[in-house]
Amino acid sequence: MTELLLKTLASYLLGAVIGSLVVGRLRGGVDIRTLGSGNPGGTNALRTQGKAFAFWVVLIDVGKGILATRVIAPLSLQSIGLVEAGAAENIWHEWLPAACGFAAIIGHVYPVWHGFRGGKGVATLVGVLIGLNWILLLVFAVAWLLVAVRFGYVGLASMVAAAAVPIGALAGHTEPQTSLVTFGVVIAFLIAYTHRENIVRMRAGTEPRSQRLWLFGRGRTP
Repeated sequence: MTELLLKTLASYLLGAVIGSLVVGRLRGGVDIRTLGSGNPGGTNALRTQGKAFAFWVVLIDVGKGILATRVIAPLSLQSIGLVEAGAAENIWHEWLPAACGFAAIIGHVYPVWHGFRGGKGVATLVGVLIGLNWILLLVFAVAWLLVAVRFGYVGLASMVAAAAVPIGALAGHTEPQTSLVTFGVVIAFLIAYTHRENIVRMRAGTEPRSQRLWLFGRGRTP
């Protein structure tokens, strides 16, 4: 239990490093939370600051998920003296990657370093899926692309893709299945919650479409 708590805490603190705010400070103090949609994620970074800025933002935010699942989760705490030999409970080992990945996403959404005003967690989720299982990453990517191309709504694509993750974990018989399915279900609800304003705008007909992604329905009134 000690190992699980220490690693999830470390993952949360890592996730709380927001890419857009780091890049913004290096670029003269730009805070994109005061620009565009006010969201400190890659989409708002692209719309307000351009491709180069957005590239580094996404790289940092995706990287957090990879580090949490591939570096922090398997790290031996015994070797650095944080837990005693034999103290780690094997029952938690299969939950560590998913728990660390989820903690990193929570850190991104509610960052302690930035007044708990973070992003929507999608880029960090992509990094987590890279670290957890390639099947889940593929399911997420295909679902996201299909919805984005059909409807042009980035937020809707992200929510549907997140909802597809637990389905992919079940259908693909991914291991450890219990932890991955649980992670998928919880993250689907979290991503839907972080996109609640997008849902309101879509229902009101004011949500902007990404014209570069939207291949069907062009020429119609959004």
